[in-house]
Amino acid sequence: MNKKMKTVEMNVFGIVQGVGFRWATIQAANRLGVSGWVQNQSDGSVKIVAQGPMETLNRFIKRIKASPTPYAKIHFVTINYITKTPLVGFNVKY
Repeated sequence: MNKKMKTVEMNVFGIVQGVGFRWATIQAANRLGVSGWVQNQSDGSVKIVAQGPMETLNRFIKRIKASPTPYAKIHFVTINYITKTPLVGFNVKY
């Protein structure tokens, strides 16, 4: 993996299921060229694993914290940088 590429695992809490959050996250990732996936969690949160150059990831994280859809209400976001093999594309994980 390119040393400049970073991977982040985010857990987004609030009103984030049933409001188009996953779809809007995919759109934001595709616009920025971020790879990874998004998945609803059983506790009502959404988990995101995203990979890209640090500057791009910072823009993506900022977009998620501001909510990629006007229908979601973000209460808080946890962020952890992880080691991950290269990811290709961005999609929903079930």
